[in-house]
Amino acid sequence: MELTEILHWCMTTLPSLFQETAFGLTGLTTIDMLSKMKIPRPQMVDLLFFDTLHHFPETLSLIDRIRERYPLVNLHIYQPINSNTAEDFAWQHGAKLWETNDELYDWLAKVEPAQRAYRELQVGAVLTGRRRSQGGKRGDIDVIEVDEAGLVKVSPFANWSFEQVQDYVRANCVPYNELLDRGYKSVGDWHSTKPVKAGESERAGRWQGQQKTECGIHNPRSKFAQFLKEQEMKRQQEALQQALESGLEIES
Repeated sequence: MELTEILHWCMTTLPSLFQETAFGLTGLTTIDMLSKMKIPRPQMVDLLFFDTLHHFPETLSLIDRIRERYPLVNLHIYQPINSNTAEDFAWQHGAKLWETNDELYDWLAKVEPAQRAYRELQVGAVLTGRRRSQGGKRGDIDVIEVDEAGLVKVSPFANWSFEQVQDYVRANCVPYNELLDRGYKSVGDWHSTKPVKAGESERAGRWQGQQKTECGIHNPRSKFAQFLKEQEMKRQQEALQQALESGLEIES
């Protein structure tokens, strides 16, 4: 099935279809292609953007340019609960949580907002920008997947390379992140993204020095269910230990 056929099938077949994007090249290519498809719809596919509060300023300014270029785009932005700024987040959860507890950071900044969006917007299916050429866990992704909760995930560009999406964006004058002109290829949070060197893989600049290739949104939900269970057990153990220590102090 050709790429345009996949997109057409998604738009005409999948109910409650959204596009998840952090406005990388693949997501931008998807937005532009969908805008040119002659399919009777009241509007384009709604976009989901998970604002971790730690995106680069260049990423956030790109959103304004995308809204100007594609006025029919309806963008839903989800942030961590009770936080509007990075300072809010640090005050609630501690400084540099991505270093002290990266799984908790992924849950609070990315996974929980995503699950909240799916629930509130009644999302049934999503278009993703994942490609096999990005390597890591994405090296063998299927074009169509269904997660543990029944969410349909479609990666129409699974077979495309970085060069192909880059060429499309340039040929069609699609606005893109200025960081790509400074050596970045995959752009996430500022604290875990660096430019890549010649010959390095596309996502080599993400989470350097860690055995990590995903931010959490595309990991199995059961992983985070287990993580939350362990966090709660840890909290209960700490509360019990504190109670025991308080009791000993009173007795003495």
